[in-house]
Amino acid sequence: MPDVIALGQPTVGEPELAAIAEVFASGWLAGSGPACKKFEERFAAAMGVQHALTTSNCGSALHLALLTLGVKPGDEVIVGDYTFPATGHSVMWTGARPVFADVRPDTWTIDPAVVESLITPRTVGIIAVDVCGQPADYDELRAIADKHGLFLMEDAACSAGATYKGRPAGSLADVAVFSFHGRKGITAGEGGALVTDRADLAAHARKLHTYGVEGALTRAELSKLPIPVFDELGYNYRLSDVQAAIMLAQLDRLPDLLAVKRRVAARYGELFKEHELITAPFEAPDREHPWQAYVVTLDRAVNRGEVAMALRERGVQCTFGTYASHLQPLYGETSPCPVSADLFERHLAIPMHANLTDAQVETVAATLIQVVDELATGRAN
Repeated sequence: MPDVIALGQPTVGEPELAAIAEVFASGWLAGSGPACKKFEERFAAAMGVQHALTTSNCGSALHLALLTLGVKPGDEVIVGDYTFPATGHSVMWTGARPVFADVRPDTWTIDPAVVESLITPRTVGIIAVDVCGQPADYDELRAIADKHGLFLMEDAACSAGATYKGRPAGSLADVAVFSFHGRKGITAGEGGALVTDRADLAAHARKLHTYGVEGALTRAELSKLPIPVFDELGYNYRLSDVQAAIMLAQLDRLPDLLAVKRRVAARYGELFKEHELITAPFEAPDREHPWQAYVVTLDRAVNRGEVAMALRERGVQCTFGTYASHLQPLYGETSPCPVSADLFERHLAIPMHANLTDAQVETVAATLIQVVDELATGRAN
């Protein structure tokens, strides 16, 4: 069995260990402490917004964002279809209904023309997903949202470090959410963040993410003994200070991690450009892609499942791209999203992380090309 080339892998080491040691020495390991506050300030600045709130994961950030925007049972929220179902789930957590919109065939992000066609009197907002980190068409989406009086949310789970027309991901909508899961560009293993320029949304989200009261750090800074009053249902959606310390170190690494992954993506693109059965992902010219994942589109002449199993047998980890959400039984009857459904069948994610060596990139590409050629020849015969 050859050495396995990992699909995704965090870049962590001494800076993260030193940051954790500092938190241990402080004695404050719980959520929403000094390390969280420091990370929130730095992360907001890096994402080009005024406010950031750390959360236990991206799903909790999605839920908080929708609650603060006033989404309620009976409402409809239009959601980019090609996404991990956390996006649609979060709408359902509020009692509202996700309405899935098909995506562009090139960037895989929500198609603004489809969005316009799905708006009804019950529609209250739009959630655009930055698929694999590449931002959606926010100027067009903002125009639609403003025309119909809707909110616009950016699911930036994968897009830390991305840009759209020179503006950083996270600053492109009324509110944005990020993930710090282990496969994301910067990671604490788990965690998330909500970012916004709206002070009202940030304050309300901060209250809701700590059971509906002010956090312990805020209370500790007061000159009197505060007795919290619970007047609104809240949740325990806090990030621990240990995780926040890791994220501070990861944020320092972000420029270098992005540079390495962009080189890897460029090399993959060169190696696949002449192959008729493998299409490399498209990067829109007005965007900077952070390459949280590298997903190729396979021709229908080959079976994606057979390709994946053959790659794994040869030591190359891989998986499907993401979900065509409208096909999941949980959501019941939905409108068809043919582009998303096609991508769901043909996408294959191959190794992409900042620890890949040049030799590993060459091996991954050569192995994929060899497997595809073998399977295509076998099917032709």
